[in-house]
Amino acid sequence: MQIRPAQATDAAAVNELLEQLGYVQDGTATTATRIQTWDDDPSSATYVADADGNLLGLVAVHICPFFQLAGSSGRIMALVVSDHARGQGIGGQLVAVAESFAASRGCTRMEVTSADRRQAAHTFYRHRGYQDQTGTSSRFLRDLNHPTEAAH
Repeated sequence: MQIRPAQATDAAAVNELLEQLGYVQDGTATTATRIQTWDDDPSSATYVADADGNLLGLVAVHICPFFQLAGSSGRIMALVVSDHARGQGIGGQLVAVAESFAASRGCTRMEVTSADRRQAAHTFYRHRGYQDQTGTSSRFLRDLNHPTEAAH
């Protein structure tokens, strides 16, 4: 198995992985475009765990400069290991490559969010030294209207 950058040709397998997390995708063309967009952005990267053409996992990482502090933060935007390949160290390898990407771009911190129901994921992150911020900070979300919808 090798960890390598995702390619647009991985779109179908990436969709399968994301759907295991409950994120239904719009099709391989949309995902291929998303992979290419991330590849073209020097602040973003997507890596896959490839076992002879069979994708076993995915991590997407993005760099965001701090405003209030010097430096930047790396953020794991997506991490998934195939249901049939969990517990084999693949997730740890994917996190390590995401952290390496972030560190090589001057990041001083990594962050990730995980749904409250994903207790196994919380244990996974704690095991890797991530500190649980529950009770210290909150996450707030608001959907934005599509620009053409806002005009009406």
